[in-house]
Amino acid sequence: MSAPAPPVPSRPARAVRLGLPPFDDGETPLGRTRRARRMARELALIHPDAHCELDFTTPLELLVATVLSAQTTDRTVNTVTPTLFARYRTAADYAAADRTELETILKPTGFFRAKANSVLGLGRALVEQFDGEVPARLEDLVTLPGVGRKTANVVLGNAFGVPGLTVDTHFGRLVRRFGWTAEEDPVKVEAQVADLVPKKEWTDFSHRVIFHGRRVCHAKKPACGACGLARSCPSFGLGPLDPLAAAKLVKGPAASDTL
Repeated sequence: MSAPAPPVPSRPARAVRLGLPPFDDGETPLGRTRRARRMARELALIHPDAHCELDFTTPLELLVATVLSAQTTDRTVNTVTPTLFARYRTAADYAAADRTELETILKPTGFFRAKANSVLGLGRALVEQFDGEVPARLEDLVTLPGVGRKTANVVLGNAFGVPGLTVDTHFGRLVRRFGWTAEEDPVKVEAQVADLVPKKEWTDFSHRVIFHGRRVCHAKKPACGACGLARSCPSFGLGPLDPLAAAKLVKGPAASDTL
């Protein structure tokens, strides 16, 4: 984080003090939109370097890497993909892959047998349905084995420049803490946040929220006293308020090790 956090409040937000849920039914849609966009602008200052932390050079590489990232860290995936991408360069290569060899490469990512199934099926589906090319439409991507809306939006936003919201664990947790939604279902979360943030910002905004979740707003102990969103966040006070204590909780680039 290159931008210093502004001064933070001296006591928890009203919702935290009173034990209320972050989502306020009494907040008007216009008020919530204005607050959300203010927080989105602040996130852009806090995390100007936010980006996709999976290493890739082609849409196919990103698609495979994103499928492999389920239930593991981006850092772990990035240790496996150099070997994987050197061995399998096309969808046809994945379709014809030897299962034992593929499983051996994927083993460090966990659930490697299921992931091998997904990658084999992904290769076959791309060859049979899309002439071996990764499609650039969400409705096509979600028909592929192991690909849901989250994976599709990662590929669309980062490989094709098509705006998309990536609702992963960090994203969902944070927008609920921000009081932007009370929904748990990722599809409903995506729809509600899409109404709050301009479409052209969706991809970069997703990266910034995920960076913030990995580095500052941790699941168990958020670094509230070192957070630049403090003045607009109804969950401010869930973590330590003292700036020095909170600063010790802030993580650097190695936070890509965080699920």
